[in-house]
Amino acid sequence: MNAVVQMFDNAPRSLVEERAIRPPIIGKIRPGIKVLTRAAQGNPQAVAMYNEMVIAGDSYETIGKTIETKLKLRNALVPRNVPHFTCRRSDFSNPDTADEILRLYGEDRGDGVKLHRFPVMFAFDDWLRNVPNQMAAYTTTGRQYFSEYRRDGKRYCKTYAPVERDERAKRARRSFGGRLVIHRQDEDIPDGICDPHMCPQYQERKCNLTANFLFAIPDVKGLGLIELPTNSIYVLQKAYSAMQTVALARGRLTGTRFWLSKKEFDITRIDDNGQPVRQKQMLTVLDADIDLGALLDSGDEPQPALEAASRAVALIEAAGNVEVLPESLAGHADGEPETGSSMHEGSNGDGDGDGELSGQQGQAETLEEKRHRMSDLLNRLGMSQPERQQDFRKYAHVTYGRGWAERPADVDQMNVRLTAALDDRAALDDEIKQAKTYV
Repeated sequence: MNAVVQMFDNAPRSLVEERAIRPPIIGKIRPGIKVLTRAAQGNPQAVAMYNEMVIAGDSYETIGKTIETKLKLRNALVPRNVPHFTCRRSDFSNPDTADEILRLYGEDRGDGVKLHRFPVMFAFDDWLRNVPNQMAAYTTTGRQYFSEYRRDGKRYCKTYAPVERDERAKRARRSFGGRLVIHRQDEDIPDGICDPHMCPQYQERKCNLTANFLFAIPDVKGLGLIELPTNSIYVLQKAYSAMQTVALARGRLTGTRFWLSKKEFDITRIDDNGQPVRQKQMLTVLDADIDLGALLDSGDEPQPALEAASRAVALIEAAGNVEVLPESLAGHADGEPETGSSMHEGSNGDGDGDGELSGQQGQAETLEEKRHRMSDLLNRLGMSQPERQQDFRKYAHVTYGRGWAERPADVDQMNVRLTAALDDRAALDDEIKQAKTYV
């Protein structure tokens, strides 16, 4: 009993326990690859070295540094987006782990065994601990500026305090417990608040989003987690939505098997001339085996799991139409380095966060997209309370019948009714009250 009490005692007992606990990382899966720049491709030696080191399984960081050092080139590699993930032996503390992942979940789609889709399980029920993210600017010596949130809800720009000198010892003063973090306060950011519109580093594309998925892969052994970097705000938005839905439906994130895959989206970004440019981008997508339609269609008396799941409806972001960051996410991320020159390889292939995410051009709206649009409407209509969610399910069941959420025509009609209710909520409330009398 004493051991249990001591385990949960918040008071630190050693120097190690004074610092925040971070999960051990045993390897990294990347969302893309790195290739030679056009200038480097014109150098036969660089091409030969790159091909040899890729075949040998060296990390892209090692490949880039070797080519740049030996051939006196600058920024020899650039990220390239691909339809699969990169799982290399050099990115794992135990190289055999990469081989095991590819053996279990790799697929050969005509270009060799690649990692296109694989299951993951998260270690924490707090989504932010599973996908830590921040604004950060890197130099050749490491992180220079980074964002943190305070209890006032504002995002502040932090940096490291200048190293003090010990005049007596004629050397730098030793820092106990790591470098001292302070608010950035200079001519560019006088108030210390992180505002990308006013930040010269952000405008120069030196400060952007840096984020990492932290997870375990089923049947893959190792005392630690695996990370997958991303620099896309759209990836974070969709991952946040998926995690919130599962957390509310099942009460927790741990113990749920999610899936990571790559999907092509149309991205509209603003070029240097201020003109919108549309391009296709492969983005990392997080999903889970959960029947949202069954949760929406439940017209019976609420059960604990279904009652919690109903609240997830109002939290699902409109798929393919992401423009506004969820409030709880907006407090933690906005961008990440776009090239490998920042010494942070998390930029390999998930695109930047400066544009709009649109649906597949020329394609009809899918049933899933219809449901997501309905979720957004429910959120705007204030259907976030458990009782309101249950009343809505009864109303939908009475109006359209069992299985309505699986029929696109019925979902379309519901979306039309909910859109009209934005201007006249009282009428919808009356209809919902009447429906309760029939159940």
